[in-house]
Amino acid sequence: MPHKLTNILTRVPSDIEIAQAATPLPILQIASEAGILPEELDLYGKTKAKVHLGIRERLKNSPNGKYIVVTAITPTPLGEGKTTTTVGLSQALGAHLGKKVFTCIRQPSQGPTFGIKGGAAGGGYSQIIPMEEFNLHLTGDIHAITAANNLLAAAIDARMFHEKSADDTQMFERLCPPAKDGTRKFSPVMLRRLRKLGISKTDPNELTIEERSRFARLDIDADTITWRRVLDTNDRMLRQITIGQGPEEKGFTRSTGFDISVASEIMAILALATDLADMRDRLGRMVIGSNKAGEPISADDIGCSGALTVLMKDTIMPNLMQTIEGTPAFVHAGPFANIAHGNSSIVADQIALKLVGPDGYVLTEAGFGADMGFEKFCNIKCRYSGLKPDGAVLVATIRALKMHGGGPKVVAGQPLAHAYTQENLDLLEKGCSNMVRLIANARSFGIPVVVAINRFKDDTDNEVALVRRLAIEAGAADAVVSNHWALGGAGAVELGKAVIAACEQPSDFHFLYSLDLSIKEKIEKIVKEMYGGAGVEYSPEAEKKVALYTRQGFDKLPICMAKTHLSLSHDPNLKGAPSGFTVPVRDIRASVGAGFLYPLLGTMSTMPGLSTRPGYYDVDLDTATGRIIGLS
Repeated sequence: MPHKLTNILTRVPSDIEIAQAATPLPILQIASEAGILPEELDLYGKTKAKVHLGIRERLKNSPNGKYIVVTAITPTPLGEGKTTTTVGLSQALGAHLGKKVFTCIRQPSQGPTFGIKGGAAGGGYSQIIPMEEFNLHLTGDIHAITAANNLLAAAIDARMFHEKSADDTQMFERLCPPAKDGTRKFSPVMLRRLRKLGISKTDPNELTIEERSRFARLDIDADTITWRRVLDTNDRMLRQITIGQGPEEKGFTRSTGFDISVASEIMAILALATDLADMRDRLGRMVIGSNKAGEPISADDIGCSGALTVLMKDTIMPNLMQTIEGTPAFVHAGPFANIAHGNSSIVADQIALKLVGPDGYVLTEAGFGADMGFEKFCNIKCRYSGLKPDGAVLVATIRALKMHGGGPKVVAGQPLAHAYTQENLDLLEKGCSNMVRLIANARSFGIPVVVAINRFKDDTDNEVALVRRLAIEAGAADAVVSNHWALGGAGAVELGKAVIAACEQPSDFHFLYSLDLSIKEKIEKIVKEMYGGAGVEYSPEAEKKVALYTRQGFDKLPICMAKTHLSLSHDPNLKGAPSGFTVPVRDIRASVGAGFLYPLLGTMSTMPGLSTRPGYYDVDLDTATGRIIGLS
C-alpha cells in the first residue's frame, strides 16, 4: 500500500542518500496492489518489471481514470522540478488523499546523468526508486534503441557500398540467390518493398528485367541521408565524423555524425507506437533519405526493418517501478522535447488509465515548457492515442520567473546570483509574463490548468502570494504552493486537492490545428498562437523541403517544432513573453515512422558535450557494500 514517509529530515540529504535509505516494496506487491496479474509481468529483479500489453485486452471494458498532463513554464538551464512535482503530486494523491494513482514519466538518457544535469528520477523526498536503476540501464530499452538505430545506419552504408560496384542484375542475384533447384524467394521485408513499388508478384523468377532493376537498386542520394548513428553518451567529438576510411571500403567515404540515443527517431516511435504491429509498421516507414529521383527511401526498402523490430520487441512493454512512498510508476520511453515530441509512451498511459479506474488519476509528464512538450503532447501524442486530458499542471518556480523578468543569467554548475535568493517583487512580476502566456497556451486546448509553485528555501511569502494572484487572474483554476521536495507527498496535499477539483470542471479538449492545413499553415499557427511570434521566415532549404514533402505526401503529418527550450521564441536569449519576432525555419526534416515533420528553428544540438567538470567525477562504487555513490 502507498505509505506516508515517517523519517523525513529537516536538513534534506542528497537524492541518492534519500533513495538508498528507502526500502522499495517488492515489485510483485506494487503490481498486485495496482491490479496487475503475475502472468502479465516480466520481472527484472525484485524492484522493476515489464508489463505485457495484453493487460489492455483484459481491462478493455474498464472506464478510464482522470488524465493529467504535467508541464512547466519556460525553464532555466537547471530545470524547475517538473519530474519532482509529478512524483510528489502522485504521492500526495495516493499516500495522503487515498486515491488510486499512477505516475507515467520518461526514462532518462545516460548522457545528462553523467554530465551536468544529473538524473531524472525526481528529487528530495519525491523520487522514483531505486534511483540508480532508474537513471542507468533500467531494463535495457535505450540499449536496444542504440542497437537498432545503428543496425539501420550500417545497412544504409552497406547497401550504397554494394550498389556502387554491382549492376542491377548482380544486385538482384545477390538479393534473391537461386536455390539448387533454381527457385528463389522473397523475404517478408522484400514483399513490403514490392508492394510499395506496385508489384504484386511473389515469385522472384516472375519479375521482368525492368521490375528486377526497380526492386534491386535503391540508388540512394548520399547528400539526402538524414539517418545518423547514436550513442547514449555525451561525446561532442562524434558530432561530425567521416566514415569509410579503411582500405577495404575502396574510397567510399561519407561525412556523417552521431546523435545521442534518445534523439533517435526509434525512441520517438517507441513512445507513440500502440502495439507491436504498429511499431513494426512505423519502423518500416522510417525515411532515411531519398533516391536520386527524389523518392523517399525507407527502412523497409533497406531491408532491415524486421530485424529492427526483433531488437525492439521487448521495449514496447512499459517498465513498472515505484515512488519513494510506494505509489506505482511507469517509466517508459524518453524522447527529447526540443527535437522530438518529449513525452513518455502512449501504451503506459493507456494501461495506467485502465488500472486506476474512474475514480483514479494518471499523471503523465511532458518535456520542457508548455510551448514544447505540452504542445506536442496535445497535437501529436493525443492525436495518435485518442486520449483526452482532463487537466494540466503548470510547474513554476520563482527562480525561473525572476530570470524571465530580467534577472542575471542562470548557469548550471554555478552559484545563483543574489537576485534569486533575495525578495524582488518587481523583477518577479515582470517575469510572470511567461507564466501568464503559458497558462493561456494550456487553456487554449480546452482544459483547466493548475499552477504548481515549486517552492525553494529562499522564496518569500510575498513572492509566492504575487505569483498565485497573477496566475489566478490569468485564468488558472488554482495556484498552489508545493513543498514536495522537502516533505514528499505531505508537501503536495493542497496541490493534489486543487488538481482533483480542477478535474471536476468541464473541459473541451481540442487540437490546435487540422492536419488538412498545409505544412506552412501548421507551422505558422504554432508560431503565432503558442510562441507569440509575428511570422515565419523560411530558408531556401526549408522551402525545398516544404515542396518535397508535399510532393511525397507527408504534408498531412503533424508538426514537431525543434527549437530551444529556454525561450518561447527561437532565440534562447529572449526571455519572458516576447512578441513581434519572426521565427526562422532553416530546414524541415521528416520522421515519417514516428509520424511527424520537424522544422529546425536555429541550430539544434543532437549530441550534448561534456563540461570541464562533469557529474561522473562524483559517481563511484563502494566496493565494500556494492552501493553506488555520488549519483544525483
